[in-house]
Amino acid sequence: MSLRTPESAVSSLRDYAFDWALVDVETSGLVARRDRVLSVAVLTLGPDGEPVEEFSTLLDPGCDPGPVHIHGLTAERLRGAPTFDQVAGRIGALLQDRVLVAHNAQFDYDFLAHEFARARLFLPVSRRLCTLALNRQVDPPTNDMTLGTLAAHYGVRQTRAHDALDDTRVLAGIFRATLREAAGLDLPLPLVPCPPRQDPQFAPNPPKTPCAYRNPGRWWTAGPLVQGMKIAITGETETSRAELVARSVAAGLNMMASVSRHTSLLVTNASAANSTKARRAAAEGVPVVDEHTYLRLLRDVRAGTPHRTGAPGAVTAPVPAPEGTAANGPAAPAPAPADRTRPEPEWESPVAPPEAAVPAPRPPEVPATESGTGTGTEPGAGAGDKAGAGSGSAGVRPLAGRRVLVLGGTHPEAAAARTRVVELGASAAVNLSRSVTDVLLLSGGERDRRIRRITELELPVHHAPWLDAPTAAAPTEGGESRTGTRASSVLPRGGVVDLPVPPLGSPAPTWHITAAWAPQDHCEIDVVAFVLDEDEQVSFDEDFVFYGAPENPAGTVRLLSDGPAEQTVAVDLAAFPPGCRRIAVAAAIDGTPTFGDVGAVQVAVSPGLGAAPLARATLDAATTERTLLLAELYRRGALWRFRAVGQGYDHGLDALARGYGVDIADD
Repeated sequence: MSLRTPESAVSSLRDYAFDWALVDVETSGLVARRDRVLSVAVLTLGPDGEPVEEFSTLLDPGCDPGPVHIHGLTAERLRGAPTFDQVAGRIGALLQDRVLVAHNAQFDYDFLAHEFARARLFLPVSRRLCTLALNRQVDPPTNDMTLGTLAAHYGVRQTRAHDALDDTRVLAGIFRATLREAAGLDLPLPLVPCPPRQDPQFAPNPPKTPCAYRNPGRWWTAGPLVQGMKIAITGETETSRAELVARSVAAGLNMMASVSRHTSLLVTNASAANSTKARRAAAEGVPVVDEHTYLRLLRDVRAGTPHRTGAPGAVTAPVPAPEGTAANGPAAPAPAPADRTRPEPEWESPVAPPEAAVPAPRPPEVPATESGTGTGTEPGAGAGDKAGAGSGSAGVRPLAGRRVLVLGGTHPEAAAARTRVVELGASAAVNLSRSVTDVLLLSGGERDRRIRRITELELPVHHAPWLDAPTAAAPTEGGESRTGTRASSVLPRGGVVDLPVPPLGSPAPTWHITAAWAPQDHCEIDVVAFVLDEDEQVSFDEDFVFYGAPENPAGTVRLLSDGPAEQTVAVDLAAFPPGCRRIAVAAAIDGTPTFGDVGAVQVAVSPGLGAAPLARATLDAATTERTLLLAELYRRGALWRFRAVGQGYDHGLDALARGYGVDIADD
């Protein structure tokens, strides 16, 4: 097939002129630390977009090839193929001094990194670019952003899906077309430095079995240990640390690597009295015993309370307090529907109570027009659940299906305008993309660097009074809306949507929560996730997922770095143990800037990479906050739900993490 057409030439795009290495791998599974590469293809392009060289090969993985129905690579077909270490040098030479490009680039990069590590070689990649992330920025009018859909949209012929070489050739056509679209929108490329900020050995810790019992609280002097207590150890011990931990786990205790206000007991000998953990225990009032006392206590550990199983009808997830309710104060219970065993509790703050040295959170400010509204996708939404998209006056939604970019104005003015946009049925954009249908110009917006592109694209430009009596623009050429055929719920802050249950016999999707913001020159933003039990605590430290530990041991939550202005948390809900009740996703700013400086953050939830979002929300009410609770997935009876939260905190990530039971600064 032709790798170049006059329409796809990129020789004139000087800002995007790099040496590229387009990569695709077919694998025996989805977990890079465990599964193997079955076939690999590399196609190199010069700065002008012209093809330079291509290479592809099948590989003998030395293991079961996995889902043959997807990739078609049987053990017989792979027999006699080279092993990865035999071709690693050839692949490395093609990747050297080039930007690695792939569709879902972190997947391909991670698999290559593990294969190179197994071969005891260095993966020579310093930067990567994800065409999926780039297309999310361009936002073309397509039903989804899978490789096949984008190929059809950009007019690239695809002959053999899931064939590494053909997929790489298809990717080349998509990539060149997307670069031209990005140039037309003046979008910066989402380049990601490599290796990512994670374990350089590419060897996450082996899975840790979650404790089966709830934390009963602090140990009290002369009392027994109780199953589920959170125990931390610091300093040298006479008994080997491994044996001490093994005996504790066998007794039903929950061994932690850090100390927080949720820690039940710290074990330390006198020589470790000045450790970070010991100082934290003293500050939080955590009881401390020496090793010999602890060993005596281990002889008689009392029975604990098992985690709830999440049976249908058991409502456990917290919801935001009604407007005007104190963040940490009592709230009126929601009415109990007839099919539930008890009312859903109100919002419970994930940070410390007032007596602790952690600032209280600000409750989400849900506009009055949103309260109690539903979309039909939220059966049984109670007074505490602001379900679905907001409505305008008397339920009129004149901007339904539109996507509006707000430029200019002070931060409060722009935030208020975006809130009104959502009330009128539209989605508020954070960046200029192909899906933007209208531009709202506030004071100073005419000086925005994107105005020239907006004029070239002939987008309708409105001023503030438009929001009082809006009219939707006429359809674009061809009679199609710029937003294409994709439909997703637009949620206000506090808005909730049920995640659909897959059909019987169908695999459950891996849900992706993607946060995106305008590119920043003055700060970095990190997205993190906490896997929480019914007591709003992490079961163990490794259930805090962040840039330094981008995957929890069970592999049920992964952080995907798709670019400097977009990060994704992938969640495998079907694999969670019963004790997991909620996954909280937050963002934190590194340094002194605040989310008031950053502006709007868009959050979307999708049933898989490249899938159309089920729902999206634009969160932009933050001002002085440095940490923002973006969204959560939580159990409600037999269902999982997604909530757009948008709750800010003036303190940093370390304080938020301590509130959930983990200290990221411990020794």
